[in-house]
Amino acid sequence: MSRAWCSALPGGVRLAVQIQPNAKKTEVIGVLDDALKLKLKLKLQAQPIEGKANEALVRYLAEALSVPRSAVTITHGQANKRKLIEVRSETLTVDAVEMLLLLLIP
Repeated sequence: MSRAWCSALPGGVRLAVQIQPNAKKTEVIGVLDDALKLKLKLKLQAQPIEGKANEALVRYLAEALSVPRSAVTITHGQANKRKLIEVRSETLTVDAVEMLLLLLIP
């Protein structure tokens, strides 16, 4: 099993992320080294109620990766801070996604 937080899928990529809602601003803060798997860690300004944090996450990733919001789907962890996300795009590669998101770390 790969420990990478970004992996290739047919027609896109899968991201393993961990979110921290109720932050002062929405941003990527780094890569979390979990014992089992690496995860991209993001702070979200939105509250974790009524899907607000999930919607903020989808909107942020879509904008950062220049894909439509409909191309970003939370496949696991809708009610959890740890999530798996699929981004459907024929043009995005794992290297491109890693570069685009890691460049956002302050």
